[in-house]
Amino acid sequence: MPCRLYLITPPTIEDASAFLPRLDAALAGGDVAAVQIRLKPASDAHILEVGRALVPHIQAGGVAVLLNDRPDLAAQLGCDGVHLGQSDASLAEARRQLGRDAMIGVTCHDSRHLAMEAAEAGADYVAFGAFFPTTTKDTVHRPDPEILTIWQETMQTPCVAIGGINADNAELLASAGADFIAVSSAVWDAADPGDAVARLNAALARAAG
Repeated sequence: MPCRLYLITPPTIEDASAFLPRLDAALAGGDVAAVQIRLKPASDAHILEVGRALVPHIQAGGVAVLLNDRPDLAAQLGCDGVHLGQSDASLAEARRQLGRDAMIGVTCHDSRHLAMEAAEAGADYVAFGAFFPTTTKDTVHRPDPEILTIWQETMQTPCVAIGGINADNAELLASAGADFIAVSSAVWDAADPGDAVARLNAALARAAG
């Protein structure tokens, strides 16, 4: 299956209605498998406010929506799933709150051991990164793209590559074995989010041959 784009929101969305045109432009730019709402730092009330505006809007276009960190709020918002960090709620607790059909992903940094544990616990995908320097969040792990190749050869659970990815380096990670490429600043810092998505999709198409 060809690698697909996994879009992560900017860490700050002050006004959801003002953000919607840029979101629509990004989604119109090409294939997007999922959007993760990731707001840091933000109060529960603000996450719910933004989520209520974004979740049905994104889902109406046939794109899955995941919320970062919070399965409880994801359940309230009707999200398709949740993305968990290593210090967030357990996968079992997230599954209990969201149900068996929810999409649950787990951050595994540069560790195949953590990824195998997550896969065995029922994660729907594991995320490796940050592969490149990123301004979106502080990172200390810098895996080699080979981790994607090894994972692809040995495990069935899909893997996501994240961290500093743009149209210039996405092809490398897709070719190495990523099932999804997670991108944030490369799209939202662009003058035209739709063009950024189109360029990323073109890079993934080159990797698929």
